[in-house]
Amino acid sequence: MNNRNINKALDILKNQVKTLDVPWLDDMANASGPGKDPFKILISCILSLRTQDKTTGEASRRLYKIAPDVHALAKLPVKRIEKAIYPVGFYKVKAERVKDIASIIVKQYHSKVPDEIDELLKFKGVGRKTANLVVTLGFKKPGICVDTHVHRITNRWGYVTTGTPDKTEYALREKLPQKYWLEINGLLVAFGQGICKPVSPFCSQCSIVNFCDRVGVKKHR
Repeated sequence: MNNRNINKALDILKNQVKTLDVPWLDDMANASGPGKDPFKILISCILSLRTQDKTTGEASRRLYKIAPDVHALAKLPVKRIEKAIYPVGFYKVKAERVKDIASIIVKQYHSKVPDEIDELLKFKGVGRKTANLVVTLGFKKPGICVDTHVHRITNRWGYVTTGTPDKTEYALREKLPQKYWLEINGLLVAFGQGICKPVSPFCSQCSIVNFCDRVGVKKHR
């Protein structure tokens, strides 16, 4: 896939993704009311690491019932946070981490989540994936969140040739039209979970198979 047909391919893909399950964080960010809170997006993103969407959603809802804002979370005992977010992966580590982040935001950032990637990266446990997701979903600012799906699929397409998600992010910043930056993660997570699987993807069900170079695909359905 090259830059000449990326626009056509992604526009077609958008229609197919409408039939697939959208990532929970995208649903939350696009919801009305408090769902747009950058703080909740940051905390839920941390909870989501190595955790299934359903578990992340349930844990987030339990946590926000007892800590609906950054001030409440900063004051909440770690044990109560642990109980609320269990059974997310590494829940004890994450409980301490989100409490620390909430406290830092209150004390150093006037209770507001920073909207710059470099500032977000100063928080322990926040990597480029999380920082980009907060910036794009929470503030609607340009950024490219690259997780395992975005990394795998854009390399499978032959659109980029990179060895790590961070390198994929930088390559996409150079190449991908900016109008797709905010939505590329949500599109490819849904597409990767439903169609473009890591092993034996459903190429027979893919709406953009004719655009794909199928790099590294040894088996498909």
